[in-house]
Amino acid sequence: MRFQSLNPPEAGGSGADRLRGPDRLRGKVVLVTGGAGGIAAATARRLAAAGAHVSLVDRDQPALDQLVSTLGEGHLATAADVTDQMSLQAAARRTVEHFGRLDIVFACAGIGSASTVAVSSTEDLLRIVDVNLGGVIRTVKATLEEITANRGYYLLMSSAAALKNVPRANAYAASKAGVEAFGGALRLELAHKGVDVGVAHPAWVSTGMISGAGSRAGESRSLPWPFNVVSSTETCADLLVGAIAARRRKVFVPRSLALMDPLRWISTGPLWDAFMKPRAALSVSRLESAAPNE
Repeated sequence: MRFQSLNPPEAGGSGADRLRGPDRLRGKVVLVTGGAGGIAAATARRLAAAGAHVSLVDRDQPALDQLVSTLGEGHLATAADVTDQMSLQAAARRTVEHFGRLDIVFACAGIGSASTVAVSSTEDLLRIVDVNLGGVIRTVKATLEEITANRGYYLLMSSAAALKNVPRANAYAASKAGVEAFGGALRLELAHKGVDVGVAHPAWVSTGMISGAGSRAGESRSLPWPFNVVSSTETCADLLVGAIAARRRKVFVPRSLALMDPLRWISTGPLWDAFMKPRAALSVSRLESAAPNE
């Protein structure tokens, strides 16, 4: 099935250019990776409610199918792994064949960690980087031709972890800082082609990733504001959809986190380290003492 009229004109206006806010997304085709749950699933629901056609991509086909069944008609679910370039290319191709085009990509697939370098295997640390950063790169490569042809938009998922030094976030923070740097370079490479690139920096969001992080959730309370704010998935999705509709270069969750972007020299500097060292010593000692001996 192909959708022939993807950008219907607004009554009394001159089409999509006159639409405001999420209404700009009406009829747009949006590919979302990691779409089976968490932030990606909540964002997919908001995108569908705004009238977008959502192409969900995740390794978990049953979970994708269940989610798509709740979105109404006009959406697509495709099983693919962001560590597999061929499966991502197939998902992108299926999206274009089904809808006739691709306008927006939200690269959201990611995994987290709550361990230290000392008790983590090299393979586990590198897998975090491969999924979080490598997955974004592969997603962009798989969709770049179509996004460029349609002067589209990318939103790449970084994290507040890219803005601060925090123990037990090691490879995760490195991967998210890499996404931010990759997005910044990509933005400059594609600007003259009419393509915009945004980077998302959520702090703590009440998802399965946080729940699965054990004491990391409690650790958030020891951080200073605004790094200690825990947002709901719905609040996060609303901010992300607003950023997608406006084609913003950056979006922060919570909004107050934007204050730290120009001040990251504080949250990565010596005073921050002095504040965090006793907290790190406690959390690291607890984790490593409980870890099985190799």
